[in-house]
Amino acid sequence: MNPFKKSLIIAVSTICILFGAVTALVFYVDPFFHYHKPLSDFPYLVDNQLSQNPGMARNMQYDSVILGSSMTVNFNTHWFAEELGLNTVKLNYSGAYPKDQSNIMELIFDSDNQVDAVFLGIDVMTYTGGVEETKYPIPEYLYDDNYINDIRYVLNKDVVLNYILRPLADPDKTDLATVYASWWTDEYYNKQWVMHNYEPPEQIREVTPADAYLESVGTNLEVNICPYIEEHPETVFYVFFPPYSILYWNDVICENHLEATMAEYQYIAEKMLAYENVRVFFFPNQEWIVTDLNNYADYSHYHKDINHYMTKCFASGSCEVTSGEEMKQALSDMRLLIENFDFEALFAEEY
Repeated sequence: MNPFKKSLIIAVSTICILFGAVTALVFYVDPFFHYHKPLSDFPYLVDNQLSQNPGMARNMQYDSVILGSSMTVNFNTHWFAEELGLNTVKLNYSGAYPKDQSNIMELIFDSDNQVDAVFLGIDVMTYTGGVEETKYPIPEYLYDDNYINDIRYVLNKDVVLNYILRPLADPDKTDLATVYASWWTDEYYNKQWVMHNYEPPEQIREVTPADAYLESVGTNLEVNICPYIEEHPETVFYVFFPPYSILYWNDVICENHLEATMAEYQYIAEKMLAYENVRVFFFPNQEWIVTDLNNYADYSHYHKDINHYMTKCFASGSCEVTSGEEMKQALSDMRLLIENFDFEALFAEEY
């Protein structure tokens, strides 16, 4: 055999061996849980919602899930065990659109788990978008059943360096009970910080019609949310509206879509309440939460203590609305809260 051909064979063989070794390593550790549940003794780093949620949905053991945007990341799954007796996994997506919820629910209900409960946080502003719109492009190869395109996972340099070698070098296993929790520590949750960073939007004179959002909201519900509720009557869906601070409502007033936003809340609640396996919880009218900016790190993101309070409400039934009339009353309370709040005094203070 001539020297060139021999060298070529050695080089190709070496490359194949290296690729095979990397593939075997990624498959064995499986830092995105694409093939199996976590190894008991590996210090997994879990910080990538787009890439790691689908694997957790497929291969973790659970009987309930928490879904939603960054409004849900500060839940602690231990609370759900204590208050509701549930083994819960968090599968949040920051800025999640309805399509993001649909993508992950498809995997949840295709898993081997018996799903007793889904805790779904609904941010009304995201339900006005397109039915195929996601917050960020998803890595399709981690969501589909095509193992051929998994080469983008098993031969991924970032996966090997950042999710296998780095955790081995500096082991600090992610606590899945608090996974994806916001980076704000307690000192950021104060009125001074919130107001210092808040910028009111420009005043819009034209009033948004009350029914402006309803068509797109209805389509999003029918395409991305309702099919899972209808197909899984054995699962209780706890649908809840998060308590944004009073500054969110100042934005709504400045942008002149208060009636449209109120109509959207009412529409979603009535749509959800039509199902026997759905419970609806409304938190925006909790004055002690939304008017105290010390509960927030910005105009909408609240402290984990508020998440804990909501968990207790899911267990006790507090803040639950059970009919369209009760929702109208809750929104009426919200309207009074907004009308009576002294925004002028708030903005007159020095920060």
